[in-house]
This record gives sequence, structure tokens and C-alpha cells, in this order.
Amino acid sequence: MEALRLQREGGVVVVTLSRPGTRNALDEVLREELRAVVSRLADDQDLRALVIQGEGGAFCAGGDLKSIGGSRLDADGWRRRMARGHEWLKPLLALNCPVITAVDGAAYGAGFSLALVGDFLLAGPRARFCMSFLRVGLMPDLGGLPALVAALGPRRARELALSARELSAVEARTLGLVSECHDSERLPERALEIARAFEGASPAAVALIKSEIRNLSAGHIDDLLHREALGQVVLFDTVEHREAVDRFLNKKPATFLWPRERSGERHDS
Repeated sequence: MEALRLQREGGVVVVTLSRPGTRNALDEVLREELRAVVSRLADDQDLRALVIQGEGGAFCAGGDLKSIGGSRLDADGWRRRMARGHEWLKPLLALNCPVITAVDGAAYGAGFSLALVGDFLLAGPRARFCMSFLRVGLMPDLGGLPALVAALGPRRARELALSARELSAVEARTLGLVSECHDSERLPERALEIARAFEGASPAAVALIKSEIRNLSAGHIDDLLHREALGQVVLFDTVEHREAVDRFLNKKPATFLWPRERSGERHDS
């Protein structure tokens, strides 16, 4: 594979995003390889836990804005693009085994959404989380909004999506998004420790626990992702989005940035 590295040890699979030159941005190659890998894992009866991590000092910088900026898609084209992302996201969310995401570095935009797929989200000291979509005139996708609402409630989800501000590992842990924080060297080892523990757990019990929690979600995932895709298709065609992507590609400041705190201010936990 070109953009992913896979490692298997018994019932544990480790998927490493391996596009360090782009901070593991979700370009077409990476998305297609994720689709192929998740499709295989969904039918793997021996899978007991999955670890997702990034290499090169980043988890995932989000969507590939270079390819987005160069696209000349109509509404149907953007719908197909969104649908291809959901082809691997939905079976990943539906896996019957625990998913551990290990974040050390940027988890921005769709990368933050991917990190939130983890039943256990571990973070290193370099981890930075940001629902950065509004900076480029878009709404959170890859299930980011329902994941935030489920984890934090509507008010806090609105705050993070509308501010598009960055969270450190410590603040994300305080909010309850991050399960554990570890040094960079310890992080992959700890993710594997948690994954290996589930080789001794009842796969039927784990599957039923995950299934029941999914059933308790506020809305059916297919409906949520369908509405997400419809909204994003509209936003892809706006002047604000096209101008924001152009500014990003030309290394100009975004027109929308959350104001920095003054000395002595802090966010309530």
C-alpha cells in the first residue's frame, strides 16, 4: 500500500496513516486505501481490536485542500465524493471490536472526526485537535458533529464547531474527549496494550456493548451522514469556501479565525 501501513499481531491490527509529507491529509489515495482496509476488517471474524495512528509527527491534517481547490465538480460530483468517504466510515463505525485512536500531532478537520471514531482516544503531548471546517467555509463531516454531540452535548459541540479553535491534549482530556495522555514514546505502546487486552475479552459481549451504545445514539448514522453530505455539497459551491481554500493554498491568513485569549484568561472545563 502507498499511503497506509498495516501491522497484525494475533487479533490486533494497527493501521498507520503514512503520508508524512502532507501530515497524513485524506487525499484520494489514502481514502481509497482506507476503504479497502476497512472493508476487509469488517468481515474479519478474528479481529479483536483496531489501532489507528499517524506517522511523521501528525495524526491527520484533514481533507486534502489542494485536491479540493483544484476540483471543478458539480453538485453530483461532490455528492459522489462525500459518498466515497462514507463507504469506509460507516463500516468503521460499525465494527464490533474496540477501536483505539492514538493521536500525537495534528488532528484537524476530518482528522479530528477520524480521531473521534476511537472508543479509546489516546493523545500525546503534541496532539492538537481542531474542527477547522469553518475556516474554509464548510461544516464538519466524516461524522464529526454527531460524534461531538454524543461526547460533549449540544452546547459544547456548537462551541467547538463554530469557533474552529484548537484544543491541546490537556484541554481535550479535561473535556472528556481524550481517554488518556502519554509521552510520544509511550503512546503507541499504550495503544497496543489496550488493544491486546481485548484478545482476552468475550467478542460477543464486546459486540453487543458496542451495538447497544450505537442504538442509543440520538439519530441513525445513515440519516446523520446523509444530512451531512447534503449540507457539505451546498457549501462546496459557495464563494466563501472557494475563496477560503484559495487563501489557504496561497498561505494567506484565513478571514475567520477565533480570537486568541489574553493573558490570564482560560476556558471553563
